[in-house]
Amino acid sequence: LSETIHFSSWEEAAKERERSREVHSEGLMLKRKDSPYLVGRKKGDWWKWKVDPLTIDAVLTYAMRGHGRRSNLFTDYTFALWDEKEDGEKELVTFAKAYSGLTDAEFRKVDNWIKKNTLERFGPVRSVTPHHVFEIGFEGIALSSRHKSGVATRFPRILRWRKDKKIEEANALSDLKDLIPSKLTE
Repeated sequence: LSETIHFSSWEEAAKERERSREVHSEGLMLKRKDSPYLVGRKKGDWWKWKVDPLTIDAVLTYAMRGHGRRSNLFTDYTFALWDEKEDGEKELVTFAKAYSGLTDAEFRKVDNWIKKNTLERFGPVRSVTPHHVFEIGFEGIALSSRHKSGVATRFPRILRWRKDKKIEEANALSDLKDLIPSKLTE
């Protein structure tokens, strides 16, 4: 059972909400003290006030066809960030997959572009010419030996297509690692 926290103002509640990541929480659950717990989605007397997602601008590098109504479109994407090698050259290193966040019209545009800009095919996966930048949002981040980037993101999703950015302006892997809470890197 979670501790009950009392607030005398919305400002106090907002400060506590901002602390959520420090205690490995998604945010605050606001509720009337006398309201009962109900199974399923919380409505009425319960309100989940999540923290804003962490964000990073990344380059689209791989694509797969989607599922269900999107099975005829390339909608499952892999994103990469810049990493500086020992010789000073920069390379794109994958760090996350995302398949939600764009409109149907945007998915169709990206799908058409992918079909014209495929570099290689690996079974259902296509590598594409690095060209498009997307803002990726995620709820949490941690070090991970399973990923080439050394980082795992929690619930990654596309927040927006950054048509205003060139791939050279996408974030670096070091920017992503800077978002890892310091106690997780020690």
